[in-house]
Formats: sequence, structure tokens, C-alpha cells
Amino acid sequence: MGTDYYNVLKVNRNATEEDLKKSYRRLAMKWHPDKNPGDVKKEAEAKFKKISEAYEVLSDPQKRAIYDQYGEEGLKASADGGGSTSMNGAAKQRFNPRNAEDVFAEFFGSSKPFENMGRAKSMRFQTEGAGTFGGLGGNENKFRSYNESVGTSSSQARKPPPVETKLPCSLEELYAGSTRKMKISRNVVKPNGKHFLQLGTESEILTIDIKPGWKKGTKITFSNKGNEQPNQLPADLVFVIDEKPHDLYTRESNDLLVHRKIDLVDALAGTTVNLKTLDGRDLVIKLTDVVTPGYELVIAKEGMPIVKENGRRGNLRIKFDVNFPKRLSSEQRHSIRKVLGGQPQQQ
Repeated sequence: MGTDYYNVLKVNRNATEEDLKKSYRRLAMKWHPDKNPGDVKKEAEAKFKKISEAYEVLSDPQKRAIYDQYGEEGLKASADGGGSTSMNGAAKQRFNPRNAEDVFAEFFGSSKPFENMGRAKSMRFQTEGAGTFGGLGGNENKFRSYNESVGTSSSQARKPPPVETKLPCSLEELYAGSTRKMKISRNVVKPNGKHFLQLGTESEILTIDIKPGWKKGTKITFSNKGNEQPNQLPADLVFVIDEKPHDLYTRESNDLLVHRKIDLVDALAGTTVNLKTLDGRDLVIKLTDVVTPGYELVIAKEGMPIVKENGRRGNLRIKFDVNFPKRLSSEQRHSIRKVLGGQPQQQ
């Protein structure tokens, strides 16, 4: 079946270029023969060779495409003249693994990084005309130093603060839940050829599942979806829930609040309150109590869903404001006193 290069590098088949670099950096440093003297040196040499071979294949888009379709045998088929016509000429790429030390030196800037790490690091920043570096010179040397500075340990790279963006939501969305599709465009660092990097842009659609009951200030984080730039980790992209004002309802934690004005006669004699709920139901509430200014009627379980408490909801609270008449006739006053049991006012 041939070698499973993905397994050799300990990555999955969807591994990105950055995933490959991280894994190769870790495994190559672990199994370099200079770090494994004595009885384990032969084992280390074999593993080191296979790790370098896997990285050489998977880091090259053309070789990786051939390998993914035809495997190791297909990739190497034409190296000995055994290419298959069924491979549509793919084997004509003629892959022969390079020396593992050359791959290592090209990646790290030195084939002996353990002897003088400081010197190897300083060489990465030589300018044009400073001589050869990893087999390159002139302009290639300058661009190599730039790209290898990007390839340093991720633990040394700085991660900028999260980029926060408000996500306005209606109360209806937060009541029932909803799904948002957000298209983003960001800067990315792309390979230019096999080794060099360039800045480009890419667009992506992010899916945000808004859960019933989410409150203003809830944060949804998409890790590493911010702009990329050399020698820096991409920032996290954070969407922050914001509530749009509603024509009828005001949210107070998990409760919904409604202000309703009624006439004095309704406050005294009773009335019916009709409301349209956030999920479109018609709510009919009979008011039988005498309503005084500031009176609040509580309807249980008609508020917002409570997150992480499946099936539970807050309350609906209706606050009343009584419209008092500005003036009454003498007959109206007399009737009110009579109904309420008061003594007629002396003329």
C-alpha cells in the first residue's frame, strides 16, 4: 500500500501548510540523528529520513495531489521508468526523495542547528549580497530569510487581541433562536511557489447559530479567523450579541416587560389586554383586579427562554398607567360617589 505520509507527519488529510510546518518542525527536531546518538541513532536516522520525505511531498501542492490520488507507488512510478498510462501523465513528475539533511537545512537554515542555534538564527536576517544561505544567494537569500522568520516556533509568535464585532439581533431572533450567515474577507499569508510567502485575501462564510435566550453581550468566537500577517498568529474573530429595540417589549434579564395605558373606567371595572407574543401567538389576558397607578400584572412563563435550563422561561410583566380624566361634571361626580358608597357632596 505504500507509506502513509500523513501518518508519518501525525497530521490529518486536511492538514494546512501551517499544520505541516508545525508537525515537521517538532518531529524533525525530535528525531534528528545529532540528538539521538548511541543505540537509537539508526532508528532515528530512518525516522528522520521518512519524516523529511513526507514533508517534501505534502508541502508541495503538485506532489501532494499526485500522492493523494495514486499513493506512494504512483508518485515514484516513473522514477524507474514504470509510469502507468492510467495516471494521465501524473507520474511524469519524477519524484525522487531528496537528502533528509538538505530538507532540514532548507527549513531551519542550517543542517547543524544544535551546534550553534544563535548563529543560525542571525543568518536568517542577512540582506542581499551577504553570500549563500541554505544553497541560495542574492535576492533568494533575502526572501528565504523573510520566510524562515515566519516559520519560527509558534510559541514565539505574537497573537493580537481578539477583533470584536457587534451582531444586532431582534428580540424575535433571541426568543426563538436563528441562524446567521456572515461573509468575511481577510488577509492571509499564502505560499508562492514551494517556499516563499505572499499576502493575499480570501472570503469565507461563517455560520452563527443563535441559541434561544441568548442575552446582549454574549460572545461567539471563531478562533484564528482574523487577518494573517508574517511572524504573527491570526487574531480570533468575536461576534458580540446586541439587542435591537422592540416596539412593544423590553427585556429585563429573562423577563419581558410591557407598558400599557388604560382608562380609569377599565382600571376600576376590568378589561381585556390583547398582546402578540414574540413567536406570533395571540395572548388574551383578562384583567379583573382594580388597577392602581404602577400596578404590575405578572404572567408566568411567557418571558424569554432561559439558556441551559431547557423548557424554562422568564415571566411576562405588564405595568399599567391609568389615564385619569382631567375634569368631571357634577353629575359624574355624584354618580361616582353613589357607586363607590361615598356621601353626596354638600352643595
